[in-house]
Amino acid sequence: MDSFTPNSFFTRVCIIGSGPGAHTAAIYAARAELKPILFEGWLANDIAAGGQLTTTSDVENFPGFPEGIGGLEITDKFRAQSIRFGTQILTETVTSVDFSSRPFIVTSDSTTVTADSVIVATGAVARRLKFPGSEEFWNRGISACAVCDGAAPIFRNNPIAVVGGGDSAMEEANFLTKYGSKVYIVHRRDAFRASKIMQARVLENPKIEVLWNSQVSQAYGDKGPLAGLKVKNIVTGEVKDVEVNGLFFAIGHEPATKFLNGQLDLDSDGYVVTKPGTTETSVKGVFAAGDVQDKKYRQAITAAGTGCMAALEAEHYLQEIGPQANL
Repeated sequence: MDSFTPNSFFTRVCIIGSGPGAHTAAIYAARAELKPILFEGWLANDIAAGGQLTTTSDVENFPGFPEGIGGLEITDKFRAQSIRFGTQILTETVTSVDFSSRPFIVTSDSTTVTADSVIVATGAVARRLKFPGSEEFWNRGISACAVCDGAAPIFRNNPIAVVGGGDSAMEEANFLTKYGSKVYIVHRRDAFRASKIMQARVLENPKIEVLWNSQVSQAYGDKGPLAGLKVKNIVTGEVKDVEVNGLFFAIGHEPATKFLNGQLDLDSDGYVVTKPGTTETSVKGVFAAGDVQDKKYRQAITAAGTGCMAALEAEHYLQEIGPQANL
């Protein structure tokens, strides 16, 4: 890998991201001797390198860890495996990209990388509400992923609350009835915006109670995990205690795509659009993997799968264009 200046590099594959999608892509690209450079970010989107998994205490649904594994521990393993096979990791946040000509240019505050191909795997951040106790009980009863955390012992046979009113909230509430003794849906309006069929499933479920025109004003517990919520009716002003051991935010995600500055096609929610069945974006030679292009599943294992796809597709693309003068 030749450098032009102390902070300028060329690579055949530049990967932007630090979660399972990014590192799976890096592992495949490195083993293919493409010598990838990976920008892992520095508190990008206010999250440590490793992405959303770093905010999860226990990961129990990733194959290979029958006893479960800590979120930080598994992301450290992803990173170590990338380095083992020769990935160069830059702990810098990408501030801009230029996909208008080739080679592509990826820039941080202190480094410029030119690359024949780019894999965007910057993820999406779950939206969270802020109120007294929301930070204190994060990962101690408060989460933003029912599929990830809902089966944890702390929630089993205990009451749980979900905040939201869209399809995701309906799905999560129904899912959590498998584990919780009761599920409350806290919704700030008097009607859901979810599809009719999803609303029907919730309203017909005897384990679900809807708290209409309501919002969580406080989370509390006695020097331990979450024990309850203060829920305010925004019409009457009444505040009541709701005893729950879990609270799940289901109010959407924010894909990390602002740095692209419109250079890739995005959907109406800001996710990178990929060609069905592939990780190909609107720019040939640029690929997208993980949650930045997946708003349906949003799981570590599916991110890893698309990271593999992106690396294989990038390798095929590089074979098509042949060796470059910069190598």
